[in-house]
Amino acid sequence: MRRYWIVLLVIICCGARAHAQIPAMSMDQVIRSTSSKDTTYIINFWATWCAPCVQELPEFNELHKRFEGRPVRVLLVSLDFKSDYPMKLNTFIQRKRLLPQVIWLSDTDPNVFVPKVDAAWEGSIPATIIVNPSRQQRRFIEGQVTEKQVAAIVEKMMKE
Repeated sequence: MRRYWIVLLVIICCGARAHAQIPAMSMDQVIRSTSSKDTTYIINFWATWCAPCVQELPEFNELHKRFEGRPVRVLLVSLDFKSDYPMKLNTFIQRKRLLPQVIWLSDTDPNVFVPKVDAAWEGSIPATIIVNPSRQQRRFIEGQVTEKQVAAIVEKMMKE
């Protein structure tokens, strides 16, 4: 019985630590954290309840691997409901073995955060924006993407 309690305590402590790894950010914070001039950013907006979003997540794992060691950062911005943060989101991330950093968007009003991402965004997900701040380049894509499609855009931005 004592062993059971020790194992339970370890699970609870490790779980709490894992949940702390998913930061909650406002859109303004996301924008500030993706503005370093020495990095190209691939930012994907998704949710665990969105089937097309979940289908394309392996593409972002591949992008993360492909650009590892280069000045490219993949960021997955979860638009999951507040009631799913952090427990359900953390469990999902672990189950899907997501490699890129995941943050939870704390802004809940799409009328406020959507225009900050791109004026053309109608708010549907998945949506991806690729940004190269040093060259003031950005490419917004509403809908599913592939690793090959995004990689080609990133490579072009980094060369120009």
